[in-house]
Parts: sequence; structure tokens; C-alpha cells
Amino acid sequence: MENNTWLQKWDERYTNEEFVYGTDPNLYLQAQLKQLKPGSILFPADGEGRNSVYAALQGWESSAFDISTEGQKKALQLAEQHRISIDYQVGELSTLGYREEQFDAIALIYAHFPAEIKSSIHRMLNAYLRKGGFIIFEAFSKNHLDYIARNPNVGGPKDIESLFSIDEIKADFPGYDIVELTETEIELKEGLFHNGTGSVIRFVGRKQ
Repeated sequence: MENNTWLQKWDERYTNEEFVYGTDPNLYLQAQLKQLKPGSILFPADGEGRNSVYAALQGWESSAFDISTEGQKKALQLAEQHRISIDYQVGELSTLGYREEQFDAIALIYAHFPAEIKSSIHRMLNAYLRKGGFIIFEAFSKNHLDYIARNPNVGGPKDIESLFSIDEIKADFPGYDIVELTETEIELKEGLFHNGTGSVIRFVGRKQ
């Protein structure tokens, strides 16, 4: 994965005593999970665990990973507060031992991997999803740079290559029945680092 600067950025962010993106789940994730029967779900780049903990509270068998041990600490702390368990690993995806077709759903919520590896990560994740399983995706679009220029507090990567387009999602996840794939403007109020109007790609796909 990216060099130590990338890891250092996230470790430093998550050492903050406060949960930097809050402890409430992402609203889009919340809405989508309500429509699915609980099963096994994976949260890539899960940070401080707000989304994987929420899924576990809804009856999902919740797995997560991130490169940050500081994020993992906060996630396990949050899970303990709620008296539930999540399987949270730290490391690069290729080393974590997930199995082909292991998961019923994979939720990519602001999982902005470095530009040079983001498509390869998506391809790996596709193999870990069973046929008939769902991808749930929300992340900043390439047009989001205009929103950052107006309001840096909305957060998100500042390089266009790390942001997403509808065409990229179609290319990274071929062989899916598209339930929803749209670019839309939303209002974010998630902790310290996602506040204000932003532009996102939202995708729900069912693996054929």
C-alpha cells in the first residue's frame, strides 16, 4: 500500500480522543441496510468503526479492515461500549485472508484508497462477495473538488485521481445488476471532518 506518509496521516487523525467522523453511521448505509436481510458484511477502510458497529447492532456478522491501528483501537472501543463484537483487522487487503465469496455485502463508505491502487482493491473485493451479494458505495465524486474549494470543512481527497466517477464504478464493478448508480449533491454532518455540501457517487449493485 501507499508509503508511511499515508499511514501516518490516518494514525494521527484517529489518535484524537473525539471520534473524528462521529459515532453515528453513514445515512446512506443506514438506509440501504434496512432493505437487506442481515448476513455477513465487510467494511473496507472502516476507520473508527462507526459503520461496522452499526451493522453489528442490526444483526449483521460485521468484519472490517483499515491500515490504522489507531482506528482499530477506537472501533473496538466503540463496539465494547455497545456490547457487540466486530472482526476488525489491520493491514493491506491482500494479506488479510478473506475468502472468495465470503460476504453477503460489502460496504465502501468513503473508502478513498490511494489512486494507484483503488481499482485493484475493488477487483479484489469483488472476489470476496458471493453471487447475489450487494455492494453499497458512497464516496466523493470528481466534481467534489469544486465543493472543497468553497468549503474545506466538507473534507475529502484533494487530488482528482482519488475521487470517483460513474464510469469508474461501472468499470471497477462489471457484472452487477445496478440497483442505483448516481452522482448527487448531499449535506454532510459527520464528526469533525465531513461538514457541508458535497458531491458524491452512490452505488448499490447486486453481483450476478
